[in-house]
Amino acid sequence: MPTWRDNVRKVVPYVPGEQPNKKDVIKLNTNENPYPPAPGVKKALDSFDYETLRKYPDPKCSKLVSAIASYYGLSEDQVFVGVGSDDVLAMSFLTFFNSGKPVLFPDITYSFYDVWADMLRIPYRQVPLNNRFHVDPDDYIGDCGGIVIPNPNAPTGIAEKMDTYEKILDGHPGVVVIIDEAYVDFGAESVLPLIDKYDNLLVVQTFSKSRAMAGSRIGFAMGSPELIKYLSDVKFSFNSYTMDRVTIDLGTAALSDRKYFEEGVNKIIRTREWTKKKLKDLGFEFGDSVSNFIFARHEGVSASDLFEWLKSEGIYVRYFDKPRISDYLRITIGTDEEMEIFIEKVKTYLTMHGIG
Repeated sequence: MPTWRDNVRKVVPYVPGEQPNKKDVIKLNTNENPYPPAPGVKKALDSFDYETLRKYPDPKCSKLVSAIASYYGLSEDQVFVGVGSDDVLAMSFLTFFNSGKPVLFPDITYSFYDVWADMLRIPYRQVPLNNRFHVDPDDYIGDCGGIVIPNPNAPTGIAEKMDTYEKILDGHPGVVVIIDEAYVDFGAESVLPLIDKYDNLLVVQTFSKSRAMAGSRIGFAMGSPELIKYLSDVKFSFNSYTMDRVTIDLGTAALSDRKYFEEGVNKIIRTREWTKKKLKDLGFEFGDSVSNFIFARHEGVSASDLFEWLKSEGIYVRYFDKPRISDYLRITIGTDEEMEIFIEKVKTYLTMHGIG
């Protein structure tokens, strides 16, 4: 006899990195920013009028949209905001990938893409990265229902030049191409200048990484006014009030201090380059990451064993037990002090196993 369970939408959910409750751990597993948001964010939070919470927020998030548009030199009708880039991307899948043809994205990439595709019943095909973990635009030739690629990619940290994406866009004028730039501020070349040339290009960014606001959940998309209108129509058909008043104010404040933002990003880049050198000296191999993490392997070390040992020592990194990457660890860049401790712990582990 049929039951209600026969009509449940069953999916395998995305599994985020661990959020340990223990104190005194070094958390290098979820690509969070190790530094606080801009001082203006604290000021906005301290001066927020809590009595306004009795009213609904602005459904269009006009103040935040205006600030983003001004910061990036766009018109307001080229900007869409959502509750983190995950919300923006999920809405984009729902809005643009409806042809019945497979959506294309890399085989090694953000592991939420296949979850959304499965949940929304969107066919998809995972396109293998080459043996150096780069995107080859020639692999994206042919009929499809859309394309989504992170730049820099996650978890590899590797970025492509703009001409790679121009070649993909030139070959696919009939579908929406999404470039997910969650980590672009750490040294990659943004494709944002292309949105006026390609009306089917959607660029997605976030406040979670470079702006140190993962706890506030602010994501945004930039594209042609037509793309943004379609995306907004779906959002307002799903939930009119997706971002609260506090978040709108804090996000707006975060954009007002460009100097603090640039100094913070440059600090992380310097620490990343220091960590690369130290890991290379210890025999680790990795691509040239331009993100706030390093995706590294060591020929003489089991990644899963090192992952567990580091956790037992109070250091959390990310391990993916998946084909092609099961011998890699993704290591978020923390403060200088955190990375020095991390390197010393890795040295200890290698010495314990007679390596180096």
